[in-house]
Amino acid sequence: VQLQASGGGLVQTGGSLRLSCAASGFNLSTEVMTWVRRVPGKEVEWVSTIDRNGRTHYKVLVKGRFTTSRDADKNTLYLEMNSLKPEDTAMYFCRRGIDGPMGQGTLVTVSS
Repeated sequence: VQLQASGGGLVQTGGSLRLSCAASGFNLSTEVMTWVRRVPGKEVEWVSTIDRNGRTHYKVLVKGRFTTSRDADKNTLYLEMNSLKPEDTAMYFCRRGIDGPMGQGTLVTVSS
């Protein structure tokens, strides 16, 4: 089982990024999948979850700005992030389930 996030980068406040999480070793379309983020020195913070039925749930601070989706053919999870704020700066990870192992993360930096 492998999870590899990508798509991070440096953007200005108000900008957008689309993160991808490529999964291998399992079919993520049949699983609960979660996006989390971590700022150095702080605990991992839940961002969003998509359940087996495709229903999505978001942290209040990102609701309306972030959108989680998945592509079954590509076995990939996505996080579309709009109206980015400096406080969104973090390393982003995807994880299988709610608390499964985190794969390789991708760094998002939002400049003010």
